[in-house]
Amino acid sequence: MRIDEIMTMNVATCGPGASLSDAARLMWEQDCGCVPVVADGKVVGMITDRDICMSTLMEGRPPAQLRVEQAMSRSVYACAPGDTVDAATRIMQQRQVRRLPVRDQEAKLVGIVSLSDFALRATHEHNMVKRNHGVRQVEQTLEAISRPRAMAIVPRA
Repeated sequence: MRIDEIMTMNVATCGPGASLSDAARLMWEQDCGCVPVVADGKVVGMITDRDICMSTLMEGRPPAQLRVEQAMSRSVYACAPGDTVDAATRIMQQRQVRRLPVRDQEAKLVGIVSLSDFALRATHEHNMVKRNHGVRQVEQTLEAISRPRAMAIVPRA
């Protein structure tokens, strides 16, 4: 199965200069926990609800006073619409991420795919062999992204 068959196409995004309050509001309205950060049509980062919470706590300031660029992850791991689910889950496992922006050949955002998309696909597979394979992929990916990472101490800016 290809990513373009299961990805979400209408993706909510924000810019790096948006406030963390704006990003949180967008996540609330769109019922999502992550938003790609886009500048000049390209994905320059990812911001999660956890990023917002941790940044607010660590800075000791309200989210309206902080910008997305201060809290976003600048490491963007992505896939292409024509990639297979296997390829995308390998990236998720290796990079320990739950969501991948989907970019076209010009690196423009065309969608997003999440571990939830894979889980939903696995539960709806009609062919038992495919279903078992899909469930195993979800299990393996969840296990891989859930492993503790080495903690890095980040100095406050």
